[in-house]
Amino acid sequence: MAAEGDDGVAAPVQRPPGRPAFLELFFDLVYVFALVSLVKMLAAELSWTGVAEALVLLLAFTLVWALTTWAADTLDLARPTVQVQFIGVAAASLLLAAAAPDAYDGRGLLFAGTYLTVHLGSSAYYLLLRRDAAEPRRSGRIVFWYAIAAVGWIGGGLVAGPTRLLIWAVTVAVEYGAASFGWPVPRLGRSQPQEWQLVGERVAERYRQFVIVALGAAIFVIGTTFSLSEYTIDQAWALLVMFTIVVLAWRIYIYRAGELLTDAIARSTNPALLTQSAAVTHLIMVAGIAGMAVTSQLVVMRPFGETPPSWVAVTLGGPAMFLVGRGVLDYTVFGRISRSRLAGLVLLAAVAPAAHLLPPVAVALLAMSVLALIAAANLVSTHLHARIPMPPALR
Repeated sequence: MAAEGDDGVAAPVQRPPGRPAFLELFFDLVYVFALVSLVKMLAAELSWTGVAEALVLLLAFTLVWALTTWAADTLDLARPTVQVQFIGVAAASLLLAAAAPDAYDGRGLLFAGTYLTVHLGSSAYYLLLRRDAAEPRRSGRIVFWYAIAAVGWIGGGLVAGPTRLLIWAVTVAVEYGAASFGWPVPRLGRSQPQEWQLVGERVAERYRQFVIVALGAAIFVIGTTFSLSEYTIDQAWALLVMFTIVVLAWRIYIYRAGELLTDAIARSTNPALLTQSAAVTHLIMVAGIAGMAVTSQLVVMRPFGETPPSWVAVTLGGPAMFLVGRGVLDYTVFGRISRSRLAGLVLLAAVAPAAHLLPPVAVALLAMSVLALIAAANLVSTHLHARIPMPPALR
């Protein structure tokens, strides 16, 4: 537990800045599997409905990851009782990931019940076993809102078809809306940034690790799809193209803004708001990387032949969504959006109308070429311009 100060309020946990605990890295492994499950689910039903279903589940998984990550700043992860709680959340998240492919079929109640157990169980643990003076207000607000969300999750699990998707989508929107406003509750007010004791360097590192989890899931999908396909030169070529796309996504992410996010949070006059903005941008980028992983399964399995419009959408849309998130991260850190991100979006949009005439691997090669041009522009900019973090709040 956190040590108590002279005023009886738990003092912040002392942990080396920017050094997430090994337990948190272990926790992240479950989310590699979760993303792989969502990718395979979407690849099996690549339609607008399939995208909506996967997105709702991705938002749910992300909220579990984010709340667990933020709570870790207030906990002593070396204590056995805390470790048991963390491992319990990891086990429940593993069950969520296993149930995800059938969440809209026969395992809807299993997914909903497990998801609510994670949130309500964690809040109950913090309320009963932590002596932090801020805990009753912080966890009390979350319990209040998840009691409301339980109606939507359980209600959605009891119905079938598009109605379940609609109810769960509305419920997730309510959850994110409540979180963005600090889970406001009558008499308890809103959650304040100091209640979470977020450390800028550490939270920035955790966000970077969230992107690494997504990139790891994409590499896993590339490798497993290739191992299950015929070992031909066509599949090998597709594997090389898709792996290069993942490498370029990593390079574009880490360039400047990814590296300087910690400094931007430290310089900001409103670090809590910047931290929330960074969370949203990383979620957008992770969704884009998930799209790249879906492309990997499709293209490596069948690199040549016809390219359905849905394949074009995910092959070009994944990198486009990643660039949108990456552009917003530029604005979060520097107060401006890199022109290379905008140029990349224009190029992807320009090739989209004729992309269905090309085989799948050629469409992926177009996406790879656009990302390669952006990465090259970044390298040139590195030598020509020095970038200093200048978040919008400072301008």
